[in-house]
Amino acid sequence: MTAGELLQVQRLEHVLDELRRKGAVRVRELAVDLGVSEPTIRRDIATLAARHLVTRVHGGATLPQHARPSGRPPQTSRAFTIGMVVPSLDFYWPPVVAGAKAAAGALGVTIQLRGSSYDPEEDRRQIGRLVDAQQVQGLLLAPSLDTGDAERMMRWIGRLPVPTVLVERQPRHWAAMPRRVEYVRSDHSLGLEIAVHHLYEHGHRRIALMLAHGSPTSEHLLRGWLTACAELGISAATVVREPVALDDPGHRRLIHDSLIRCRRAAVTALIVHSDPHAIAVVQICAELGIGIPEDLAMVSYDDEIAHLAEPALTAVRPLKNHVGRVAVELMVSRLHDGDRRPAHGVIVAPELVVRQSSLSRARLA
Repeated sequence: MTAGELLQVQRLEHVLDELRRKGAVRVRELAVDLGVSEPTIRRDIATLAARHLVTRVHGGATLPQHARPSGRPPQTSRAFTIGMVVPSLDFYWPPVVAGAKAAAGALGVTIQLRGSSYDPEEDRRQIGRLVDAQQVQGLLLAPSLDTGDAERMMRWIGRLPVPTVLVERQPRHWAAMPRRVEYVRSDHSLGLEIAVHHLYEHGHRRIALMLAHGSPTSEHLLRGWLTACAELGISAATVVREPVALDDPGHRRLIHDSLIRCRRAAVTALIVHSDPHAIAVVQICAELGIGIPEDLAMVSYDDEIAHLAEPALTAVRPLKNHVGRVAVELMVSRLHDGDRRPAHGVIVAPELVVRQSSLSRARLA
């Protein structure tokens, strides 16, 4: 076997491992993980599909029905239709939707997708239209639950005539969860803890956190930040909550002021939510002569475009594709078993993708 053939075998094994773990994979993510071109990954997927080990879908692959892990609901003879309402159709949500559609295809059900907003009234309008059409047997929803209206929204959802799975959402109190409503979400708090521990293990004791302004994820990240800092006995005082993405007005001044604040606090590492904010910080650091990771180590949260930065950013990656897949599996199981099945809540742990931006000089040498 030649070296090239050996590398392909290793790639194929990696693709299969990821499929067994996630149920679906994307070409772009595999290409970044393996450090090869997207056409190479497409050829690898075609090779596996020819062996009937995967099913090719647009942008990636899923496990074929015969290879799904035991315990998943069998494909039903009835053609279920599931409504899905998400607050945005860009950035965070496309991988969630892709995972849901991949699982739906494998399980023989249909997804009716609707884009909403982060406005509770718009959520109600979109959900109401799906229900009033009487064409869906279940709903996957991501309503706004970070306002004072959250409990009223949950009561309204609980009265809907079809079962519901919340996606990347969970009420603050379990008592507010109606019996017919389940959830699957990323453990963002744990993801932030993973980032802090990673930096601590690389010798950083003065770490700062920069949170995206107005994001529903921010409160989870802040809880993880406080927990990790308390466990490690380090200061949790340096937290920046400003809109600093490249398209935000005044972002340059805000980033500059934030970096001055970090310098005064002798900060050596920075965690930034999310990728666009992190890339904006990287650009200003370059203009100010702040070396990454030599002067300031960085970890981004989301890993949508973190690999495009220079240097490539270490990032916490919520497994969004998996969240979408599990949401569909929960719904299909509920539709098969009805109220005999107890309500489920699934929390998915993110993973850390280590790149140049957080490695010490010794590791980079």
